[in-house]
Amino acid sequence: MLNSVVNLFFPKVCHACSSHLSDNEDTICMDCRHDLPVTDFHFDNDDTVKNVLKGRAKIENGTALFRYEKHGPVQTLIHNLKYKGQEHIGELLGGWLGGELKTVEAYQKIDLVIPVPMHQKKLKKRGYNQVTKFGQEIAEALNIEFREDVLVKITNTKSQTTKGRFARWTKNNELFGLKNVFAIENKHVLLVDDLITTGATLEACITVLNQAKNLKVSIATMAIA
Repeated sequence: MLNSVVNLFFPKVCHACSSHLSDNEDTICMDCRHDLPVTDFHFDNDDTVKNVLKGRAKIENGTALFRYEKHGPVQTLIHNLKYKGQEHIGELLGGWLGGELKTVEAYQKIDLVIPVPMHQKKLKKRGYNQVTKFGQEIAEALNIEFREDVLVKITNTKSQTTKGRFARWTKNNELFGLKNVFAIENKHVLLVDDLITTGATLEACITVLNQAKNLKVSIATMAIA
């Protein structure tokens, strides 16, 4: 009763299509949940994500929850997550993907989850790393450790969405640093991010992570463009 009254004056809306949510819906309406362009890469043993980094970075497995289309619902979700303070979207998507990954043998062999980090200045301005809750939920589903104290962003950069493809490939040198290398030696790490386009950011992260001995890396993102 109380929720109905609150929704009357402060209606909840779907963060993908902006339609009003019913009392039993949360964050994303049921229509969008059914219509969002899921990839099923991890179920189909699909190498689409791995092929983005082919010849540039070695990864064991790679997946993305959704396909990203300009002006589509996934773009809206990620925009709201990053720029509208809707951090719980990352939590929802992490739980969604994590629930699927725990049923896939290849992802049952992962030891810990690491997010692509933000520079401290950008983190202070936004208040949160949009990938943190996404990664935490995946780690919880897989019953493994989540660590934000391994990769660090040492150079503050503009949003990747404003850069051209060539610029992304050529300007990612020395953006990231490595701490607590002992935590990932002889481990299989799942590196998580919101969106993979050219793969330049993930490539830069993997290059740094590979300073650790006997490391294996897999990647998981919210979406692939």
